[in-house]
Amino acid sequence: MFFVIFLVAMLFSAVGFKKYIWFISIGYGLAIAGIGGALLIIFRGSFGFWTAAYSVLFVIYGLRLAGYLAYRETDRTTYSKKMAGEIKESDKVPMWEKVLIWISAALLYACMAAPMLFRLQSAKGTDALLVIGIILSACGVVMESVSDVQKQMAKKKDPGRFVSTGLFSIVRCPNYLGELLLWTGVFLSGITAYSGVWQWIAAIGGYIGIVYVMFSGARRLEMRQERTYGSDPGYRKYADTTPIMIPFVPLYSVKDIKWLVA
Repeated sequence: MFFVIFLVAMLFSAVGFKKYIWFISIGYGLAIAGIGGALLIIFRGSFGFWTAAYSVLFVIYGLRLAGYLAYRETDRTTYSKKMAGEIKESDKVPMWEKVLIWISAALLYACMAAPMLFRLQSAKGTDALLVIGIILSACGVVMESVSDVQKQMAKKKDPGRFVSTGLFSIVRCPNYLGELLLWTGVFLSGITAYSGVWQWIAAIGGYIGIVYVMFSGARRLEMRQERTYGSDPGYRKYADTTPIMIPFVPLYSVKDIKWLVA
């Protein structure tokens, strides 16, 4: 069954062949939504309330993310200029590299969602970790959605200033924090259902993978902001006093952690 959700992830993330970055952006959102839909179809009739809610959450999260990223792609005056030079142009990426990132990304997405698959396969009933997990994940989806809206509103008001209001006053990357909460909840929800070493390897590998990707994204964002706002005293104070991703943890910078390369 794991192979099935892996194929679903490959199918939806294949949009990256149109534009390289879509393997890990729009294709990511579509793959998670696709996996959620596949779980709803495969296990129809055997869902409990919470497992059904989790699968629906995958669909909602994935479609929202893909839609938001697709909308951002249309902003040629700001986003595309900021990312120029940081992302390879599709026509400059050899096919073997595209295929490699396609397969690797799809495998990561399948492993990230695997805890819910394993719980459904085991027919494990509702327990505390499942409920805690979905509450944590739902909070993560809300945080990510709210932070995206807050950033858009702040940029419309003052396009040339860094965002430090709302959730951004708590951590500098609240959208990445929301993503971590989502997948931490997913991982926790499957702990009581994992069976066998390979299921633990898949679940842990998926969780470690998304944590790595989020911190790599935070590093890339930090370096971009340093180039843009580094000489601004207000930004310097903000960056030196606001944790980069985890609230109340005095980790203010990851730019010097060179192995964080996404």
